[in-house]
Amino acid sequence: MSTLGLRLVPDELWEIVEPLVPQYPARRQGGGTAPADDRAVFTAVVYVLTSGCAWRMLPTEFGASPATVHRRFVFWTRQGLWQRLHQAVLDELGSKAEVDWSSAIVDAAVVRAKKGALTGPNPVDRGKKGSKLHVVCDGEGLPLAVLVTGANVHDIHGFKPLLQAIPPIRSRRGPRRHRPDKVRADKAYEAAELRRWLRRRGITSRIARKGIESKERLGRHRWKIERTISWLLNYRRLAVRYERHGDLFTAFLTLAAALICYKKLSRIAT
Repeated sequence: MSTLGLRLVPDELWEIVEPLVPQYPARRQGGGTAPADDRAVFTAVVYVLTSGCAWRMLPTEFGASPATVHRRFVFWTRQGLWQRLHQAVLDELGSKAEVDWSSAIVDAAVVRAKKGALTGPNPVDRGKKGSKLHVVCDGEGLPLAVLVTGANVHDIHGFKPLLQAIPPIRSRRGPRRHRPDKVRADKAYEAAELRRWLRRRGITSRIARKGIESKERLGRHRWKIERTISWLLNYRRLAVRYERHGDLFTAFLTLAAALICYKKLSRIAT
């Protein structure tokens, strides 16, 4: 493994990933060529996510052709690898009491999209195609779940699916948990129906109300989700969407969330 590969996928991360990787169906290899190593392919996918490079521009040092990496990325996406990885890292954090369930914070951001499903005219970008990234984080900014819709989908419509997507996360003591004590959101999510929906689930609503909550009060917590979205968009493959298929773009977003969670896990271990 090269220095670049170890930096992108250190041994400790691969220890979490390796048991989750589904076995790729055997293909007829011409000339007796051995199939590409899973770790090499995974590292190449992380490189694409981080650098934003096109598949065809993958460096040869990863030991797998661009076609092989893309083919396996699609297969892993169909097999749900990225969601399982995200939950596995969250489980590690939860078992160390590093998930802050005192509140969850919800927000969304729009990125320009070149083509594909889960896109729509961006109302704040002259109607150009875009995708909306919906994110919910814990009280300290740890991404718990992500979702992709078209840019023209109102934030409210992503609220329930996003919270329902929070996986049951391991706790240091007691059963797994997937519901925060309260949910914070800005005025874009103001709707009486959402407040009732949270109340029925025993979750306190902290959705800002127009003309009541000030920007200063909301900003005391909002910066955490804004920082999380900034972390996600630092992965260049997410800054502008090139994937034609919505599930592949969502796969990159989920992988980015898992890597952000792993960074916190690695800081705890050191």
